[in-house]
Parts: sequence; structure tokens; C-alpha cells
Amino acid sequence: MTAKVREPQSEEELLLYRLSLRLGPVHARQRLGIEQESEALLMGRDKRSFHLENLTNAPRLIRFCLKALGLFNRAQANSRILKTAANTFTVPNLPPAFDGFRILHLTDLHVDMDEHNLQAVIRQIQPLEYDLCVLTGDYRQLTWGPIDASLDGMARLRDAIRGDAYAVLGNHDSVRMVPALEDMGYRLLMNEMTPLERAGETVYLSGIDDAHYYKAHNLHKAGDDIPIGGVSLLLSHTPEVWREAAHAGYDLFLCGHTHGGQLCLPGGIPVTLDSDCPRHLGRGFWRVNGMQGYTSPGSGTSVLNVRLNCPPEVTLHTLTRGPA
Repeated sequence: MTAKVREPQSEEELLLYRLSLRLGPVHARQRLGIEQESEALLMGRDKRSFHLENLTNAPRLIRFCLKALGLFNRAQANSRILKTAANTFTVPNLPPAFDGFRILHLTDLHVDMDEHNLQAVIRQIQPLEYDLCVLTGDYRQLTWGPIDASLDGMARLRDAIRGDAYAVLGNHDSVRMVPALEDMGYRLLMNEMTPLERAGETVYLSGIDDAHYYKAHNLHKAGDDIPIGGVSLLLSHTPEVWREAAHAGYDLFLCGHTHGGQLCLPGGIPVTLDSDCPRHLGRGFWRVNGMQGYTSPGSGTSVLNVRLNCPPEVTLHTLTRGPA
């Protein structure tokens, strides 16, 4: 006799059921459990790691300081003036079919924080030509609370993105967003890999869950099925797993999280990067142990919609085999 499986009764049970089918029960329980704990905390999960974005009075404090210095209006205007940054990755063993392949990289959008910024992002990407779009997390303004406003913004952004869009979650994002994002047409990579095929040739795209706060990343699960010698690209919200990723054999690494500092000293020197990584990995192109990486300063803002000496960007990466 076959045992009956109890149908989910509540909305919460239905969510856990759907996430368990999608991610596996352990990953779903881990992410949801930590989220429920974190919503009541102003400190990091070890109670030693302070998170400024969780303080309800942080925006008022930063606004007061900037206004006192006469910088607030300029800093807010800066946050809404995006640029398109161009980066080239030279990969000698890149399959010839991918020579010239262009990747639009969006990160740290915080789409429910500033409508003007979201509209600026949509305008900025409309004329761009690219073969694939990737998004490396932080779609919600806060690290807790409702997700409806961020999902609305992500739906409008998806309408502006042409073709496939692969994404990972950041420390501001709730795993509750996964079903809705996938229903919109984003393809979430939750410690997963997908082959990208072009003209009969393949590169391998992996993505991991947030490694900054939730520590729900699993590089082994994301990369075990990549064949030896296959060209691989890893999406991570944060650069903090740079060492593990390089030794795991990834060729390319795309991330965000740092905002480039967001409020920087003249010369673009960040006051803080809120990331456990060397400062030279905090913005732009870098190379470690044979792996090439790029940390985007992101398109949006965190805590308050202001930027100084650190313009927001959307990034176009071009893959090339190098000189013929």
C-alpha cells in the first residue's frame, strides 16, 4: 500500500514545499530558517558582525551628515547617473564560437529603493547589444520584510532585458523570491551549473547562493559537473569566495556586493567595502591564481540613495580568445 503524502495546508507550507522541490529540503530549510532568525536581529549571525543596513536610523544619520557637509543633493544626483562600463576577458582556450560573446552584468539593483534609479537602469540597458544577461544579487532594498515591491521592480526590469537572464541571490534577497523570479523568466542558479551552447560548442555557467551572510553557497555542487578543461564562469553575489573559486578551477568570476564603497573619498578610495576580501578585489577587474574576476560597483544603492566618487554602472563583458 502506498503511503499518502499530506498536501501543504498553509501558504508557508506551500512555499517550503515548492522550495524543497526546487532546491532540495536541506537548502530550503537552511535559507528560510536563517532568514527568520535574522529578521529579529540588528547584528550579524555571530553577533560580532555589524550590519549598518539593518539599522532603521542609518539613512537619517547618513543624510544628516551629507547635508551638514553640503553634499547630499550632489550625492543623490550621482546615484541616478549610470555609466556603461566595458570589460574584456581574454581566455585563450575559449571555444571559437564564443569569441566576442557579450555578457550584460547587473548587480546590487535594490529596485524598490529609488524609482528614479530603476528607470535609469532600464534606460541605460535599452540600447545595448549583448548575448546574455547575468545578475549577481541584491534586488531588495532591505535585508528583511516584504518582497512585493522588489518583485514588482524586477518584473519591470525583466521586460527590458532581452533574451536569457541568469541570476543568483544576494544577502538582501529572500529565498521566498525564487518562485516569483523564475515565473518572470529569470533563471536562478542556486548552487547549480548550466551549459551555454553556441554553434555546437559549450561554456559552463555556475551560480552560488549568498556567501556573505547566509553562507548557503556550495561551490562543489555548483561545479562538480563541469568537465576538466571546460571554460567556466561563476556568478557570486560577493567576492569573498575568491580563493575557493580560484582553486576550484573557475576561469571567470563575476560578482558585486561591495557597491565599490558607494561613498568614497576623492580618487575613488572606499571608506568601507563591507566584504571580507582584499581591497583590490573591491571594484573592477582583477586576477587571482589564474582566475579572472570583476567586481561591479553595481547599479543601485544601499541604506540611502547616494553615491560619492563611485558612479553606478551596468557592465558589458566581452569574452575573447585574444589575438588571432
